[in-house]
Amino acid sequence: MLYAIIAQDAPGTLDQRLLHRPRHLDRLHALQAEGRLVLAGPCPAVDSPTPGDAGFSGSLIVAEFDSLDEARRWADDDPFVAGGVYRHVEVKPFVKAVPR
Repeated sequence: MLYAIIAQDAPGTLDQRLLHRPRHLDRLHALQAEGRLVLAGPCPAVDSPTPGDAGFSGSLIVAEFDSLDEARRWADDDPFVAGGVYRHVEVKPFVKAVPR
């Protein structure tokens, strides 16, 4: 089943985000290589794809996992969690309706 991982950044964590980004991306690339990643990306803190010093307000990941518990464990192990970037992470089941 698909799960949406919706994360909110803690204020002032752009430097930590940049520091932990390579390991964060490694995990996403592993999901992609397994054919389980639907989409992933950051949410800019301002209305721009390149927010500069404004940074990001969070991230969205949609991926396939065997269970909600597995999706939560995967999200909890993210380097952005350990590095203090994410202040809150919500994981919930997701049904892709469009496009098919």
